[in-house]
Amino acid sequence: MSGQANAPWRLGSRWFWIAVAVGIGLVVIAANVHLVYVSVTSQPACVPHLEAPDHGGTTYRAAKSAC
Repeated sequence: MSGQANAPWRLGSRWFWIAVAVGIGLVVIAANVHLVYVSVTSQPACVPHLEAPDHGGTTYRAAKSAC
């Protein structure tokens, strides 16, 4: 039993929680890298929008059309 009490990967072990924290950190970093990659490589399709300013100021429009 004394070999199990000193096992480095038991649930209450410091090394176990360090490994869990590193794993979570790697997942967060990978997700952010994926989001940056998708945002840089994607080009949204053209959508219809108002080209002339709305004098009422109630409707949004594109600042500069890419189409």
